[in-house]
Amino acid sequence: MDIQPSTLNQECTEGHDNAMNESHDFTLIAQNKAFVVINKSPGVDVHRDGDEPGITEKVSEALGGVKLYLVHRLDKVTSGLMILAKNAATCAELAEFFRERQVSKYYLAVSARKPSKKQGWIIGDMARSRRGSWKLTSGKQNPAVTQFFSCSLKPGYRAFLLKPRTGKTHQLRVALKSIGAPICGDQLYDDAALASMEERTYLHAYQLHFKLQGNLHHYSAWPHQGEHFTSDDFSRLRDAWSEPDGLTWPKTK
Repeated sequence: MDIQPSTLNQECTEGHDNAMNESHDFTLIAQNKAFVVINKSPGVDVHRDGDEPGITEKVSEALGGVKLYLVHRLDKVTSGLMILAKNAATCAELAEFFRERQVSKYYLAVSARKPSKKQGWIIGDMARSRRGSWKLTSGKQNPAVTQFFSCSLKPGYRAFLLKPRTGKTHQLRVALKSIGAPICGDQLYDDAALASMEERTYLHAYQLHFKLQGNLHHYSAWPHQGEHFTSDDFSRLRDAWSEPDGLTWPKTK
């Protein structure tokens, strides 16, 4: 669990014990009077699925029944940082930040395929495809926009640092599929036989940065589940990608 120094000066967990901070479904990263930040585990649904509570309910129960509001979403297969508001006003304000692209978001991913390009931008409109999936088109009327770096992880595998500039459904999964590098374990966008060999989908919401009521909030959670994410090869990227805001990101042509 990573909390940047600036965050430590502003946030507190109010003395909650480790049993509450850690669970199978999430890790509590930080909380204050306005919101809670968690690291969601892969395979945990944001919304209730039949008798299975959604992540908001699970966190609320762990915090003693405090009322929580869902600010934004992650796919069920995706792990990583999520913000849950403690009141409706904060929820509305933060949700507007996400809509207006005032939140810097960074993701990590692994692919077992060679991409058509190693870094750059992926831009295009998204259209519905089959089996609940999406596809990237050449249109740019309301495009999904993603910047990325990648590097060799080990023979046959490549690691990605992704910066979505928009927030479309399945955006990053579709983006990597469009350059020939679907995410490992993604049974919707990768080859089914290959995907079934992985214990998870290798997409993780790594960092969130935003400014709220004059305070800068910076949260970071390195992935800790999955063979590829926990390998020594992936751990070597930690220093290089620890401050993505400071990297020289690829520019559009």
